[in-house]
Amino acid sequence: MQTIIHNVRIVNDNKIFDSDIYFKNGIIERIDPSINVKHKVDEIKGDGLILLPGIIDDQVHFREPGLTHKGDIASESAAAVAGGITSFMDMPNTVPNTLTQELLEEKYRLAQKKSWANYSFYMGAGNNNLDEVLKTNRENVCGVKIFMGSSTGDMLVDNPTTLDKIFSQSPMLIATHCEDEQTIRQNTEKYKSLYGDKLNASHHPLIRSEEACYLSSSFAVNLAKKYNTRLHILHISTARETELFSNNVPLKDKRITSEACIHHLWFDDNDYASKGNFIKWNPAIKTQVDKEAILNALLSDKIDVIATDHAPHTLDEKQMPYLKAPSGGIGSTCACCHAGAFSSGKNFFGTDCK
Repeated sequence: MQTIIHNVRIVNDNKIFDSDIYFKNGIIERIDPSINVKHKVDEIKGDGLILLPGIIDDQVHFREPGLTHKGDIASESAAAVAGGITSFMDMPNTVPNTLTQELLEEKYRLAQKKSWANYSFYMGAGNNNLDEVLKTNRENVCGVKIFMGSSTGDMLVDNPTTLDKIFSQSPMLIATHCEDEQTIRQNTEKYKSLYGDKLNASHHPLIRSEEACYLSSSFAVNLAKKYNTRLHILHISTARETELFSNNVPLKDKRITSEACIHHLWFDDNDYASKGNFIKWNPAIKTQVDKEAILNALLSDKIDVIATDHAPHTLDEKQMPYLKAPSGGIGSTCACCHAGAFSSGKNFFGTDCK
């Protein structure tokens, strides 16, 4: 299995250049402006085409085991590859939650049989499984996931003593979903009393507010600084949170990193009027000011990673009343539709792909 792509535009390592590229058994053997070999190989004309490295998606929810009516490792990894994503890191809020080493190993066994892409899985942290968390093998597990705010599933870690122990004792990367649970609950009751049955997705960023996000993110950052923990904060959604991160050191030397998701870069709260629950994510999509600040933080290297937070639900689930509709959505619309990852064959707005 040998292939040469001729005269393709290669984007790699902060450079863009035209070259030939030679593959043998799926491995790049040579990159050179003019490659000729004496033996027979498959040759592809790359004129006018762009060759990109495979993308790593550090946050997905592939729904297996237990939620496979929404998607499974096979369907979602196929969708990922169709969209140019060749490696994924899957979250632990499946059913059952990935809270033991045995359950974590089972996901690896499933992926070995079913995945179309490279993979890793996060070990889930709960309020009562510290011993299991500390057994995690850092050589083949991408990190420990802590839900510091409740989201889809039942994995909230809100015990300060537990959090302190995990941050002080875990030798590996900790990835956090940061929203302050007490603030969310207070806001939920406040807006339910104000709007009753008229409560809808436009209230989502008021309930899961800037304050809720910042309280939790700043708490995580302070814990990480206290114990020199390797911390990665997922799906930053506010301008205020971007102030927690630095671009004063190279990425390889950072102990605290952060992520922006596509939906927080694409939508703002003006879009709830037309999209409703279809853009209901946790953390919530917020204002245009927040959206622009996240993009600027990404461009200035305060934020280090772009991810999808791909989290499929059925169309019926997303069309339920606001409080009952689950948060999350298809993270790479056209790729997922074409791979059949969404049961309706439509995108996460419930409309045809355009």
